[in-house]
Formats: sequence, C-alpha cells, structure tokens
Amino acid sequence: MKINRLRKIQELLEEKKSISINDLCTTFDVSKNTIRRDIAELEKRGTISKVYGGIVLQEQEAPKAAAPVVPEDNTDKIHKQNIARMAASLVQDDDVIYIDSGTTTMHMMPYLEDKHNITIVTASINVINIAATSPKFNIIATGGTIYAPTKAFVGPSVLNCLKQYNISKIFISSTGISIENGLTTASPLECDIKRYLVDKQGKKILMVDSTKIDASSLISFCNLDEIDCIVVDKELPARYKEFFAEHNVEVIVCEN
Repeated sequence: MKINRLRKIQELLEEKKSISINDLCTTFDVSKNTIRRDIAELEKRGTISKVYGGIVLQEQEAPKAAAPVVPEDNTDKIHKQNIARMAASLVQDDDVIYIDSGTTTMHMMPYLEDKHNITIVTASINVINIAATSPKFNIIATGGTIYAPTKAFVGPSVLNCLKQYNISKIFISSTGISIENGLTTASPLECDIKRYLVDKQGKKILMVDSTKIDASSLISFCNLDEIDCIVVDKELPARYKEFFAEHNVEVIVCEN
C-alpha cells in the first residue's frame, strides 16, 4: 500500500511539478502524518523537495536551471519575446518599473533600449545580468538570499528594499492562472514578494504565455481581478474575456 502510494505521489509530482499536502491527503484519503512520512521517504531518495505547505519536483536537470543560457524551443521563445516586446511598449521615459523573475519577463530588456531614464527594480538575477550589459538602465537589485530554481533573490531583505521605492509599473510572472485560483506560483519563497507587489501602488501587468491559462500551481498570490493588464500570446478562452471585461482588466494579445 505504502509502496504504491509513494509511486503514485511521484507520478503525480512529475505531472504537476508541485502538490500541496492537503491535496495529497484528499487524493489518498490518509492523514497529514502519513503524508509527511511519505514525503520524508521520497526526500531521502532525492526525488522531491519539501516546501512550505507541500512538495515540488526535485530539480535534477541542470539544463532547466540554466534555461536562459540554453536555447529554448524556438516557437516558445518567439512567443515569449512577443509578449516581452508588447509589455515593454507600455513603459514610458522616466518610469520606475519592477520586473519579476521568469523566462518571459527576462526578454523585456532589448525592447526597453529606446526608453530614456528607466529605472529597473528587480530580484531576478537573470534580469540583472541582462540589464547590466546596457548603460541605458538604472538598475536596483534587491539583494537577499538566492533561490536557485528561479535564480531570484528571496527573503525579508527583498521586501525591505521594495518598500523604499515608488514603482510605477510592475511586470509580474505566474506559473499558472485561473478564474478559480487566481495567479499562482510554485515557489512559496517568492509568494510574499509577489503578494506585496500586487498590493503596492502602480500598474500591475501580468505577462503569461497561453500554456499558463487555466492552470494552477502550488500557491495563489492574488485574484485575477487585482491586476490591471494581461499580456498574452494568444486569444483567451471566452470565459476569461468575459471575466476581464467585467472587471476592467485590459487584455493585450500579441501579434505573432
């Protein structure tokens, strides 16, 4: 029984990438203590990583951690670049912007080169590295503890840094969005940062590709009606169009 459950937990995790303890208890109809013992066993095997409130798939493939360096699937990369280009067009001279960590947001920098006196605040190491190659940008790195899976700074020092600045536009990434669960992330360590940014004054712009639509990850960090704008690569399903229209959220679909 336990062996079968461990195998099924591993299979679920490989499919979903992250699962909460509560969902595991419901799926297998067992107690939290039983699930915690299963998690401890899988953790010993090195196949999963324990996070607050759940588990995530252990990052075993070095190329995934280095995705910005290794060429992406060309079609996928083009979609992300189109989203980044359109999002960058929303930036004006003298703006102070926050760019979230993510494989879409990091493509914004080349499209910001024609702007003047742009200040970029970010916790993303990839964004910092790309932006630092251009003398055009004023870069404020939050500092903090490095979270390797997303190559981003996390921890209290990030929030302390963000409190100092008046940010006019916030470019947010998400590993999944749905009407039911809102914007979600697989990274509990980044959740508080994303939540703070959504609560902050300034225009909230969500950048996602269509594969993230109608998907949910480990933790929700805001409701869909809390954003001001969504930039996406394909037309949204009808119910999302209706939802965003009802809540005055601007929808920008990129031309591919």
